[in-house]
Amino acid sequence: MEKRSFFNKHLFLSLLLLCCFLSSSSSSDLEALLNFKSAADSTGKLSSWNSTTDPCKWTGVSCVGNRVTRLVLENLELTGSIASLASLTELRVLSLKRNRFSGSVPDISNLTALKLLFLSENQFSGEFPASVTSLTRLYRLDLSFNNFSGEIPPTLTHLTHLLTLRLETNRFSGQIPDISLSDLQDFNVSDNNLVGRIPNSLSEFPSSVFGQNPSLCGAPLVKCNEPTKPGQPDRATASPLNNPETIPSSPTSVHTAKDGDKSSTARISTLALVAIILGDVIILSLVSLLLYCCFWRQYAANRKKPSKVLEGEKIVYSSSPYPTAAQNSGNNQQQQGGERGRMVFFEGTRRFELEDLLRASAEMLGKGGFGTAYKAVLDDGNEVAVKRLKDAVNVTGKKEFEQQMEVLGRLRHSNLVSLKAYYFAREEKLLVCEYMPNGSLFWLLHGNRGPGRTPLDWTTRLKIAAAAARGVAFIHNSCKTLKLTHGDIKSTNVLLDGTGNARVSDFGLSIFAPSQTTAKSNGYRAPELLDGRKPTQKSDVYSFGVLLLEILTGKCPNLVETGHSGGAMDLPRWVQSVVREEWTAEVFDLELMRYKDIEEEMVGLLQIAMACTAATADHRPKMGHVVKMIEEIRGGGSETSPCNDGINSAAESSPCLSEDTCGGTTSQ
Repeated sequence: MEKRSFFNKHLFLSLLLLCCFLSSSSSSDLEALLNFKSAADSTGKLSSWNSTTDPCKWTGVSCVGNRVTRLVLENLELTGSIASLASLTELRVLSLKRNRFSGSVPDISNLTALKLLFLSENQFSGEFPASVTSLTRLYRLDLSFNNFSGEIPPTLTHLTHLLTLRLETNRFSGQIPDISLSDLQDFNVSDNNLVGRIPNSLSEFPSSVFGQNPSLCGAPLVKCNEPTKPGQPDRATASPLNNPETIPSSPTSVHTAKDGDKSSTARISTLALVAIILGDVIILSLVSLLLYCCFWRQYAANRKKPSKVLEGEKIVYSSSPYPTAAQNSGNNQQQQGGERGRMVFFEGTRRFELEDLLRASAEMLGKGGFGTAYKAVLDDGNEVAVKRLKDAVNVTGKKEFEQQMEVLGRLRHSNLVSLKAYYFAREEKLLVCEYMPNGSLFWLLHGNRGPGRTPLDWTTRLKIAAAAARGVAFIHNSCKTLKLTHGDIKSTNVLLDGTGNARVSDFGLSIFAPSQTTAKSNGYRAPELLDGRKPTQKSDVYSFGVLLLEILTGKCPNLVETGHSGGAMDLPRWVQSVVREEWTAEVFDLELMRYKDIEEEMVGLLQIAMACTAATADHRPKMGHVVKMIEEIRGGGSETSPCNDGINSAAESSPCLSEDTCGGTTSQ
């Protein structure tokens, strides 16, 4: 009995010590904030800060797990030192802009989680805070409009994630170090006392970011004067105008010793000059004639055949895809094979002949799982996109193909790429669609990642996500008798029209996909499809969730490097692993860190994406609900469209799709 009592007391004390240990970190944050208030708040602006209330509800304070992670105190006339804040070891955002802090910045090397540091428009002085260069998680650093002096340290190169470095309007001196930061996007050192050559690594920034530093030179400013090499005479003293002993190099002044030689000298000089001029004229004439002949031959050759640029990508069709079969009248099966295909147009589409399509100049847009897409320019200047379906596409018969095309061709929505026409023959199947001139979401997210890239801003990403969601929701709700699916949602199938409006393409073709194609994992595919089953609306939701993660992270969905022993995993699993460690901000694209006050919107979209990518299909929301949630983040209701979206119910009254069409098709 005594042993049990002793054991219970021992367990109680252990739990008490554990609770004390867990709460000690939050109490240290409370103590640090109160010390900061007593030292800095001489005007009483932080009246909500008192020991009787929850510090996570104080003005400017945000917490995660009872630890202070965000401190934003701007334009509050705070003064003194910020040394007490150095113990907020979980702090990720610190903004003290537009206050009256003075003195040097204390050692803040303990703030290892810090990502955003804004100390601009204060009265800080002293040298560049050395402890800042150890904060390797920093994305933004703004020390502008202070009184810092001394040199800019080259150790800033250690901040490999840095997107913003603002040091303008201080008293920094010396040379700009060669800061090689590949992600740096926002940089400014203007209005300082900097001297010397601008490093090549920073020369791509505009001249304004180096202004008001009179002794700076090099691109993009004026060219630096090259130092004179030892033993090389100065140009000024080497000039014939400054040295009367220098003998001119003119041929007319070579022989001046004897008067008798003057006429012969003049004659020789004149003849030499004429010979030089004639030689130049002859050489130029020969070169011009040679170039003319070469270019004329090339021009004449180009007139006889199509442009070589497009020749390799020309769409080669035959109005009778199997002419040899048509010539053999003895075989009935071959005669059926030789039956000529025809172009079938949908309502509202301008008609043209197949031959017009064959004559059109064409360039390849890309290859996908169902075939190759081309841009074709017709004789009248109209542009269309033509998808040439692969031979591997599993079409069992002409009737099945035509029935599916009838359904897809009548889907009309502002966020869908409309099908204009199709062509069916035994060895040739073509789909003619609207041409989208502004490329795909894939290119906007991943294309041209080098210098000169224009990042895709957050507002545009959110707009594209909402538009694509509306397009997919319309497909899902377009017909009661059929549960239509997209079947291949990915960033290359989200295209932008001439006005920047996002449209979903390549929908409904998965019905023709061979089983081995369907079973193939490509990063977007739902787990339940890996055994070869056909896509469903729930698997579409999963694919759309991966698309949202791609928009948020800027990463391709197939394999993401984890950084642990060189391993990799798919995008949804990687995001889940990061979020579990409570480092949610780590998942977002670095290009989004430049935008302010969007954290809540990004986290909101991340939550939608994670719900869509739930491992169990029944746990995923419907696309209509996804549309509503995204629109709530954007701050408005669903946008109306000419073809009633039917987001909450099947669009039985939609003018874009009649029940007759639905009833005449086969189920997917």
